[in-house]
Amino acid sequence: MLYRLSRAWARAELFCAATLAASVTGLILLNVITRAAGNSIYWVDEAAIYAMVWMTFLAGSAALHFRTTVAVTLLPELAPAPVRYWLGRFVDVCVFVFAALLIWICWRWFLPLDLMQHGFDTRAFQGATFNFIYAEPTNTLGIKKVWVWLVVPLFACGALLHASANLLNPGKAEDRA
Repeated sequence: MLYRLSRAWARAELFCAATLAASVTGLILLNVITRAAGNSIYWVDEAAIYAMVWMTFLAGSAALHFRTTVAVTLLPELAPAPVRYWLGRFVDVCVFVFAALLIWICWRWFLPLDLMQHGFDTRAFQGATFNFIYAEPTNTLGIKKVWVWLVVPLFACGALLHASANLLNPGKAEDRA
């Protein structure tokens, strides 16, 4: 059940990442055309950067599910099968611990309970916590950076889901995208 949920979430992440990759291409092409015409659109570069950041985090999380992340395989390739198995399990545990720590860091960074305690009043929240995460705007898009930064807790939750599924199903690496 958990593995199927992880697979469905990974496929959704890949779809979103592919859509964002296409949008990056479109935004860069738009930027080239408008600059060549002498009438560039100033916010396109920033939008392309944020789309690429989101794409990278989403695809990275999905790669954890499919076990296609970049890895140094020299030691596992030389090791006998039992050692290779336990090295894979060790990597799964490390990814799980990393994802759990990242969720904790995001919780401390976003402080959702403190924001709720202040009635979602960002000024009161900032005055009490000196945390300006919900107020800082992007340079040219004019949106709050928190919307861009939300990819980090989303990645952390996806990574934790995929790491949990991989820990419970160590042999399911054949399920590639």
